[in-house]
Amino acid sequence: MALNVKDQLRQFLAEDIGRGDITSSLLTGGIIQARIIAREDAVVAGTKFAKMIFELKGCRVRILEQDGTTTRQDLPIMSITGDARDVLACERTALNLLARMSGIATQTRQLASNLPEDTELYATRKTAPGLRYFDKIAVEIGGGHRHRMRLDEMVMIKDNHVAAEGSLESLIRKAKRRRRRFEVEVDDGASAVLAAREGATIIMLDNFTPVQIKKTIQNLKKRGLRDGVILEASGGISHNNIAEFGKTGVDVISVGSITSSVRGVDMSLEV
Repeated sequence: MALNVKDQLRQFLAEDIGRGDITSSLLTGGIIQARIIAREDAVVAGTKFAKMIFELKGCRVRILEQDGTTTRQDLPIMSITGDARDVLACERTALNLLARMSGIATQTRQLASNLPEDTELYATRKTAPGLRYFDKIAVEIGGGHRHRMRLDEMVMIKDNHVAAEGSLESLIRKAKRRRRRFEVEVDDGASAVLAAREGATIIMLDNFTPVQIKKTIQNLKKRGLRDGVILEASGGISHNNIAEFGKTGVDVISVGSITSSVRGVDMSLEV
């Protein structure tokens, strides 16, 4: 089921406003102009959604810094014109989403900048409920990729599936009968060889060290299995070590903290 973005943003706004902004109701009203300003350097993401939030209350918005651009400290990102009560009712919801998405895009770009051109950076499903669509858009704006949005998009056999079934080989064979493309998570080199031999299209090397990854790749090459599979490194990867993982020869690196441990960009709305 496709997400209705405007309905989702309307729900975000309703969550914050409740039965009405009782503080802004004290205002006489009248048209005001405001600007959203980034208080630090950041990759901008989410401007079109922040714009839509203000427009739901009849405000006029002009985007000054487009998504994907790097803004500098204290530069305005967008300007808003509207009734004072409407602008201030939207303030926190718009800032929350814009700051979060910009934080994700900024972190994504920083991580991706430490990888070779032929190694792709992916986010995971470690997102807050209700925010996955926006989080994944922010990852793409920052130069990364989405991975799965939902469980119905691709078969991905993980350790708990194997524990429940009792056989990795059995699950792989079932997956082959149902899907042309599927991923298998493994936690040792022998399982990686098994998955490649049985026809997995993507193999996630979960919590492998860079040394273990290199040994596994060498092992796959010896058996003529490397070229037929996409290798993904995941687990324990951060700003401190992503460059080292990028040198191992994997095709994909996935980092859950991009969306699970977001530090929002410091932004404010100034009338």
